[in-house]
Amino acid sequence: MDEDQKEQIKAAAAASVGAGVGGAGGATAGVLELVAQGSVTALSAGVVIGVGALAGGVLSFLGYRIYRHLKKPKS
Repeated sequence: MDEDQKEQIKAAAAASVGAGVGGAGGATAGVLELVAQGSVTALSAGVVIGVGALAGGVLSFLGYRIYRHLKKPKS
C-alpha cells in the first residue's frame, strides 16, 4: 500500500466520522473534503449530495403524510 492509498483511506474514515456526528451537514462536508483531496471527482460528489438531498426530501414528505393521516379526525 503506497502513501496515496493510505491518505485516501484516512480521508474516507474522516468523512464517515463526520457523517455520523454531523448528520447531513457532516456528510456534505465529508464528501467535499474527499473532493478537495482528489479522492473523488466533483461530479460524483455532486451526485452523492443530490441523491442525499432527494432522499431527505422524500422521507420528510412521507413522514408528513403519515403524520397527517394519523392526526385526521375520526368520524
